[in-house]
Amino acid sequence: MKRFYKEATAVAADGGWSILLDGRPVRTPARALLVLPTAALGNAVAQEWASQGEEIDPAAMTLTGIANAAIDHVMPNPAAFAAPIAAYGESDLTCYRADGPEPLVARQAEQWQPMIDWAQARYEVSFRVTSGIVHVPQPPETLTRLGEAVRALDPFLLAPLSTLVSMSGSLIIGLAAVERAFPLAQLWQAAELDELWQAEQWGDDDQALLRRAQRHEAFMTAAGFAEMAAG
Repeated sequence: MKRFYKEATAVAADGGWSILLDGRPVRTPARALLVLPTAALGNAVAQEWASQGEEIDPAAMTLTGIANAAIDHVMPNPAAFAAPIAAYGESDLTCYRADGPEPLVARQAEQWQPMIDWAQARYEVSFRVTSGIVHVPQPPETLTRLGEAVRALDPFLLAPLSTLVSMSGSLIIGLAAVERAFPLAQLWQAAELDELWQAEQWGDDDQALLRRAQRHEAFMTAAGFAEMAAG
């Protein structure tokens, strides 16, 4: 699509920050008004639109995409959207450790256990940690509390949380990113631990490096969206 506007701005309106193109409000794919909850997020989304060249590239507007998802997909039924996110708690990446070799076992414990400890204290739950890939059920009360925590989140936090959790395979890492419980670089390392280990052992190719860079950018963008949405 060719660019059809000169100026993109964020203005206070409708209890949030509305995105305007040459003074006209932007709408989501479902035709709702694109209104963001904070000035920081509104200005960041407006900057995405302002940075477009002669052709509009939706793939380059990741913040706008997450905002559209929050408005069109989360807001109509937050509980339904939250359910598959919370379900990751049943088989969280950080609860499944390798049987060996010992350096990998030690690295997983070093990077993942602090996050489990944080989640246990933050949500007053307990997790069962195992070795291998055989499913070990988590305590029902843990799953209940985690489900409540996820459903309690604002739609503008649920949308980026979905990306963070699906990318990492870990509800714990996703929640820690949304709450800024650990530095994002540390959370990213934890999410990519197994792949990084394999790369150390067997080497990387250009495609693997490109894929990891793209995943890193998507993870950081989602985490940044959540930070700006939280205000």
